[in-house]
Amino acid sequence: MSATTSSGTTSEQEVRHARPPRSGVLLSAAAWVIGILFALPVLWMVLTSFHNENDAAKNPPDVFAPLSLDGYRSFFDAGPWPPLLNSLTASVLSTALVLLLAFPAAYALSIRPVKKWTDVLFFFLSTKMLPVVAGILPLYLFAQKVGLLDNIWWLILLYTSMNLPIAIWMLRSFLAEVPVEMLEAASVDGASLPRTLKDIVAPVVMPGIASAALICFIFSWNELLLARVLTSTVAGTAPVFLTGFVTSQGLFLAKVCAASFVVSLPVLAAGFAAQDKLVQGLSMGAVK
Repeated sequence: MSATTSSGTTSEQEVRHARPPRSGVLLSAAAWVIGILFALPVLWMVLTSFHNENDAAKNPPDVFAPLSLDGYRSFFDAGPWPPLLNSLTASVLSTALVLLLAFPAAYALSIRPVKKWTDVLFFFLSTKMLPVVAGILPLYLFAQKVGLLDNIWWLILLYTSMNLPIAIWMLRSFLAEVPVEMLEAASVDGASLPRTLKDIVAPVVMPGIASAALICFIFSWNELLLARVLTSTVAGTAPVFLTGFVTSQGLFLAKVCAASFVVSLPVLAAGFAAQDKLVQGLSMGAVK
């Protein structure tokens, strides 16, 4: 009898453990609801991009309006390839420069800490406290003086300096998780510092490097103010080209939605390709 009772209790406990807790179900449902709410504007933008201008401008909007490719035709007829190429060039090169500079700096601030490293980190953080609009006039006057207006290399330099503090802060937190024993073993084997960084440290923190690179790429790709003021025709980027569809006369909503969707595709593709590394990198150091 006791054996039966014991087995019955055991089976009940197994069933109880097999069932997900109610709090977990509620959290999952809440996460799905929040995710859908965040995705709805993007989905609405994509749907609007396939409507003609008259249907896109209706209030209330007509979800079941006939589909059309007029917005995409207008976007590609306007010649978007030079601005898209400028954005790709500025984003990729500035991200590469940021990683080349931030990786050794973060190494010096974490694994081989310099004196008063907290003051150094605070200085990096303080550079992000100044609004970009407060420094746009000096940057414009300097570029005008040295002939760098409408120059893609000037944008690359500015994007590098803009994203460098963020990358150093991120990479420092990742490098702080590298076991010191690995570095000591490399030093005993006679490995130089560049080889240690390349062959030992970099593979360990690759998820963190990928997440920092993706964030810097997104910030550079989406930047508008500097590109709007410092470029015109030669070095204009995709966000600047996108603003050209907004006019004071006529209807432009479908064209803007189509252009926004196309301009967003590189960022979406990069995020989708690096999503595993991004989640793993952003969670490094979160749980001891």
